[in-house]
Amino acid sequence: MATLKSYGVGLRDSTFQFPRPSNGDTFKRSNAKWRSPQAAVIPNFHLPMRSFEVKNRTSAEDIKSVRLITAIKTPYLPDGRFDLEAYDALVNMQIVKGAEGVIVGGTTGEGHLMSWDEHIMLIGHTVNCFGGSIKVIGNTGSNSTREAVHATEQGFAVGMHAALHINPYYGKTSLEGLVSHFESVLSLGPAIIYNVPSRTGQDIPPRVIHTVAQSPNMAGIKECVGNDRVKQYTDNGVVVWCGNDDQCHDARWGYGATGVISVASNLVPGLMRELMFGGKNPSLNSKLMPLIEWLFHEPNPIGLNTALAQLGVVRPVFRLPYVPLPLAKRVEFVKMVKDIGRENFVGEEDVQVLKDDEFILVGRY
Repeated sequence: MATLKSYGVGLRDSTFQFPRPSNGDTFKRSNAKWRSPQAAVIPNFHLPMRSFEVKNRTSAEDIKSVRLITAIKTPYLPDGRFDLEAYDALVNMQIVKGAEGVIVGGTTGEGHLMSWDEHIMLIGHTVNCFGGSIKVIGNTGSNSTREAVHATEQGFAVGMHAALHINPYYGKTSLEGLVSHFESVLSLGPAIIYNVPSRTGQDIPPRVIHTVAQSPNMAGIKECVGNDRVKQYTDNGVVVWCGNDDQCHDARWGYGATGVISVASNLVPGLMRELMFGGKNPSLNSKLMPLIEWLFHEPNPIGLNTALAQLGVVRPVFRLPYVPLPLAKRVEFVKMVKDIGRENFVGEEDVQVLKDDEFILVGRY
């Protein structure tokens, strides 16, 4: 495998200086009259966001029409910090290939392995760099209502277009508690609710969704239970994004789903766009199914992280507890890339089978 590039960060020379007292100023403690210190005034013409812009510039209605949303991967440097250069390149590939939104810091983006400082920084970075070209949806959900409210306020403060909110996991609550939790966060701005019982241990039943859907900030639901549930919502006017790549084609064209929040689109955004915009295409869906099954052979995002590393798009760095797929699965991926066509995948380097010792596992960062 070719040696991975190392990236440096250049700092521009600052032209701003803090004001200094003139030589003629004297300080006489006995009779000096106190004056307020003069603050350094830094012009804001260089900033991408201005104070006259409203905090949240998008309505729930703007989110409801988005069909292809990528749950974007977060790449890392060898010391475990974010690799923002690789991240920016990956987001830009999504935009070029037709994705309309990104979930920042979701399960796929390993938000649960980030500090909240990292999390909000990455949301703000994504907005500042790409917010004019793609909808930025920050995963600011938590099993603590207080924490979810605080993170969501911060997310909207840095410009995200909408929030993604999961139901409280581990410390599960009652159905009435679910309603109160979602109403608390929906009061802050547009949001997508995320139902994934396989991870939370608790299904969000339709009566909870129909109750909170009365909020004007409820954009819709990312539903992972199945297409019968999708149809139950769409028949009643609730916007749904399929949360399962293997079901999204049928959900879109047979059950009324608006689109998909996809993991596979990290790898093949153009093909996933075709699947969501091009009408019924069972042939393409069948062509992608082996890749999708491979991606979820182990819990997400293990497969995706392995795949992007072998495509040369990100460094082969894993934040623990995630580790790469075994060698046999890595060999299998290379074959799938050739079968589907390398041109359909992100990146430009040849796909390679990485050796075990080429991966870096980071437990402290």
